Amino acid sequence: MSITKIAVLGTGANGASIAADFVKAGLDVTLIEQWPDHVEAMNKNGLTVKMPERTEHTEVYAIHLCQVAELKTTFDLVFILVKAYDTRWAAELIKPVLSDSAIVVGLQNGMSINDLADVLGPDRSMGAVIECCSNMFEPGVCIRETPPEESWFGLGGLSEISHSRAEEVAEILRHAGTVQVYDDIRSAKWMKLVANASELVTSAILDVPLFDAVADPKMRKFMEDNAKEALAVCLASGSRIVPIFGFTVADQEPDTYAVNLLNEVLKRFSFPDTLTTVLQDWRKGRRAEINDINGLVVSEGLRLGIPTPANSMTLRLASEIESGVRKAEPGNLAEILEYRNGT
Repeated sequence: MSITKIAVLGTGANGASIAADFVKAGLDVTLIEQWPDHVEAMNKNGLTVKMPERTEHTEVYAIHLCQVAELKTTFDLVFILVKAYDTRWAAELIKPVLSDSAIVVGLQNGMSINDLADVLGPDRSMGAVIECCSNMFEPGVCIRETPPEESWFGLGGLSEISHSRAEEVAEILRHAGTVQVYDDIRSAKWMKLVANASELVTSAILDVPLFDAVADPKMRKFMEDNAKEALAVCLASGSRIVPIFGFTVADQEPDTYAVNLLNEVLKRFSFPDTLTTVLQDWRKGRRAEINDINGLVVSEGLRLGIPTPANSMTLRLASEIESGVRKAEPGNLAEILEYRNGT
């Protein structure tokens, strides 16, 4: 089995910049995207990736989602980088154009590996953890705050068959950052979800950059509570604590590890002007992954009998923002503090 043709399905800020890394490495890559203006800009002007120390311009080949049905060739490897809630239809979309030995990697937040396995089967599905900080506000232009030498990925198969090819896929993904292969990718995905539950949605509720949110000690404590609850649910579900981002676990207690994991994200992958992906979605008028992050913690907590008051508060406020009942604004901190005063 060999990988010759690659697709990146979902080429927003992270997907496009990673695809550009593959193209620069000389790989045969097709970018598949749902934003028409972005597809047109990439094909007309190429893709520009702005990083802290350099800007790179790459000529790429991009198609729109509707053009997948026109493809006459198949792909050997597909990286899916759509929103977690879009994983199932994305897997169905790409399924007819997969080669017989194809592998599909869910390079996303949340536990999208479940949807991949349901649609494609565990033997052709891989889970992945992504830690790459990027923004996109205009078509054809990515602002990548963590260049390849600072980006990190975890990777692992969902069965013995798919996992036997993890290193083969990792060699390709290493063009975009450091890659660690996991025997237990589900636990690694949970570790990333613990980190995400603490900061992605919580800071977005205040409509401020992540650094501004954590600057308030009471808000930071609330974020830590979200992380602790998420890890408690993770452990109750049967997953375990594993090191991610190169962060050593040692013999830390779960609550200590949850807080230290948040600290590691803030130290290595956050910058003074970083807007979380949730806040970027809201400012663009889009739905965010709230049900795939804090919502998953809450639903699994209910199933397992684990209390999740902080995540429930985060989910409620975020749901009200998405429904138009509430605005994302600093004033929401007052309601969060009411939660803190009651615990």
